[in-house]
Amino acid sequence: MLVLATLGFALNFWAWALLSPLGPRFKDTLELSSFQQSLLVAVPVVVGSLGRIPVGALTDRYGGRVMFPLVTAATVIPVLYLGLAGHDSLPALLVGGFFLGVGGTAFAVGVPFVSAWFPPERRGLAIGVFGMGMGGTAISALTTVKLVDAYGTANPFLVTAGVLIVYALVAAALLRDAPGRAAPTEPLARRLAQTLRLGITWQASALYAVAFGGYVAFSVYLPTYLKTGYGLTQADAANRMAGFVLLAVAMRPVGGWLSDRVGPVRVLSGALAAVASGALVQSATPSLAPLGTLAFLGMAAALGAASGATFAFVALLAPPERTGSVTGVVGAAGGLGGFVPPLVMGSLYGTYGSYAVGLLLLAAVATAALVYTGTGVRRAALGPVPVAKPH
Repeated sequence: MLVLATLGFALNFWAWALLSPLGPRFKDTLELSSFQQSLLVAVPVVVGSLGRIPVGALTDRYGGRVMFPLVTAATVIPVLYLGLAGHDSLPALLVGGFFLGVGGTAFAVGVPFVSAWFPPERRGLAIGVFGMGMGGTAISALTTVKLVDAYGTANPFLVTAGVLIVYALVAAALLRDAPGRAAPTEPLARRLAQTLRLGITWQASALYAVAFGGYVAFSVYLPTYLKTGYGLTQADAANRMAGFVLLAVAMRPVGGWLSDRVGPVRVLSGALAAVASGALVQSATPSLAPLGTLAFLGMAAALGAASGATFAFVALLAPPERTGSVTGVVGAAGGLGGFVPPLVMGSLYGTYGSYAVGLLLLAAVATAALVYTGTGVRRAALGPVPVAKPH
């Protein structure tokens, strides 16, 4: 079940990230401004993020067995639209990107599905392994531009749609919810209201907005940053972004595994300190060989580990029957954390001709999250586990 869920997460994230590697190409062919290009790659992120809130709550109610095939099948429609008709103008791309956001909600299906299959002392690692599915963005980075160059703009979208259809059928046939899963019976609105009253929801949301938000921001904006700031070719920039993504993906289960052993607070503290340091170094725009590359790889590893540690924290403190709802809200915060930075970076570069201010802002945010981890989050992790009130 863990393997099937991770595969589904990866394939849906592959679809979710299809527009990002093509951002520079669309900027040139459609004569987009920096802000319009940033908006194009950010729209699927914000929709996929907000969509996680209802999808997580629906997963609590209906289970991953129903929701995984459903979300995957729904993602096929905008992928086919973008490939066949929706890539010739900015309005058409924005419409397609809006519905492409459905693919990003798969995360809120997988976390409660996987969590229910494992005992508490192993959930950090299990959810970290599932989180490796975010490497689907690397598949997109490595293949999309090459497929477009070789076979035309429609090709990567058609290939992705075909793979999604196969997965939806396999998932419908093979996925099973964990034995003894208790489905809540109260209405969706009431369950969401109860979720928003839990302290863990807001604590994990703040952390994930920085950790996963930073990862998403770099995964969608790094090709543009490297092409504009360092003059790299589109293919070279996409390959380097793929390296960033793969390292972050590999470190996510490490963050979960370490959290099972030394606690999520220590892992989060070390990771956020590394993010702040890397952003500070990169704000000076050093040469890519070696300092800039080391700064980016350090941030990639830290953001991946912090993402894994955040959901180890959720698995530790969230009531089991609320895991999907908490995951949905926290996942939304992470995605929204990734929506804002590309827009900020595009606007700042358009104003100042430099990315330094944007990176200094990242360093400041990571430092603030580090302080919060050492205070409020530490107190929550050491306190009593909250119990959901019966209704």
